[in-house]
Amino acid sequence: MATNKVPQGPFYYPNPLDKRERMYVRENEDGQIEFRLWHRDYPHVWEEHGWLDLEIIKNAVKLYKGKDNPLKLYDIVVAKAVLKDWKKEE
Repeated sequence: MATNKVPQGPFYYPNPLDKRERMYVRENEDGQIEFRLWHRDYPHVWEEHGWLDLEIIKNAVKLYKGKDNPLKLYDIVVAKAVLKDWKKEE
């Protein structure tokens, strides 16, 4: 997997066909993986939402009433692979 290198850190495309949306990932001090969504058309998403771990995301999804499952954006397997590649390339 080729890691995407940008100053903001490692990321993957939640929808590989839509390069306007990126999911940034990092490992916090406790070793938990955190996610932060960026979308070129909606920069306020980055500004209004900080870094979220998977437990917070799962709890928020319980309150979600929409048609789509937002959990599909947050892929822990892909996040781990991206972080592993990022560390190798440093």
